[in-house]
Amino acid sequence: MPASAETEIHPGPLTHLTEEERLFQSTVRRFAREQIVPHVREMDEAGVFRKDIIRQFFEIGLMGIEIPEEYGGQGGSFFQSVLAVEELSAVDPSAGVIVDVQNTIVNNAILRWATAEQKHKYLPRLAADTVASYALSEAGSGSDAFALATQAREQGDHFLLNGRKLWITNAAESGLFLLFANANPAAGYRGITAFLIEREFPGFQVGKKEDKLGLRASSTCELILDNCRVPRENVMGEVGKGYKIAIETLNEGRIAIGAQMIGLARGALEHAVAYAKQRKQFGRTIGEFQGVQFELAKMATEIEAARLLVYNAARLRDSGRPFVTEAAMAKFYSSEIAEKVASKAIEIFGGVGITKDYPVEKLYRDAKIGQIYEGTSNIQLVTIAKKLMEN
Repeated sequence: MPASAETEIHPGPLTHLTEEERLFQSTVRRFAREQIVPHVREMDEAGVFRKDIIRQFFEIGLMGIEIPEEYGGQGGSFFQSVLAVEELSAVDPSAGVIVDVQNTIVNNAILRWATAEQKHKYLPRLAADTVASYALSEAGSGSDAFALATQAREQGDHFLLNGRKLWITNAAESGLFLLFANANPAAGYRGITAFLIEREFPGFQVGKKEDKLGLRASSTCELILDNCRVPRENVMGEVGKGYKIAIETLNEGRIAIGAQMIGLARGALEHAVAYAKQRKQFGRTIGEFQGVQFELAKMATEIEAARLLVYNAARLRDSGRPFVTEAAMAKFYSSEIAEKVASKAIEIFGGVGITKDYPVEKLYRDAKIGQIYEGTSNIQLVTIAKKLMEN
């Protein structure tokens, strides 16, 4: 099996990484290749991510990148989270999405909207040993994210939540869930409220784990709330203002999905280049044929273009400038390129490319979800077009 480590495709100089960022990137890349690569196929076939690798994520600081040092985190940047997701996804996109949801969705939301007491209670745990999930989607609430059926009823010092959530990433491993429910259905989306729910809360249960096409090692489960008792102090932000938290958090999370997709695409390209240097036909390696060279060149160019979109959106976010349109562009284009590059990689491998003996068929399966979750490609196009119409 060609090893991607033999042919590393490094980002070009226009990505403008600082020395600190390059060191961080190389550290995550080395960890991914040494600690994750040997287990990728096994985890994919079993549909389970190894607990020891998740424990290592915490030990090396990958689960609390932006969490301030006072809470036990790394005190890093959003851009570093994006770099981590890209590097992990180059070897296994399931690893990338675990770190993505933890950092760019849940940690990020708590840092921005939680009370001081909530931060002191949960951030040290999220940096040390607690996996987290973001629970918004429901059976009737996908692209129409605010058509929530899950309801929250006030009862004195607590709320009772009832309903079901679907397609919740990290749910099998999570100890904390950032979950959205409607506390005032008559008010429509203005009743949506964000809750911090611990796995042990009465009436809360993690249900069926989905058997998926791709990202099989990353758990995706339903959540069941049957009079789930949530203390009032676990409301994050104001009652009825959860829609704002959901929208703004997803805008940032989309940048990291873009990073996952460019990492996946780079991994596919690395495998394809390594194979092209080894496979011989007609007395020459297939990499010597111009037809193959041109395909590899186009793949590399498209990945670099997608990377620049992702990095630009992340830089804008870190600098406090508007980034919603750029995030939509990054997520849309990266997911399109990931599927295209993974498909082309299989073609370069030929018949063996569709077998499980080689890694590119897995990356092809993993790529499809990029055009769907955290906002479908059509939703991203709506966002981009809306901005164009405003000008």
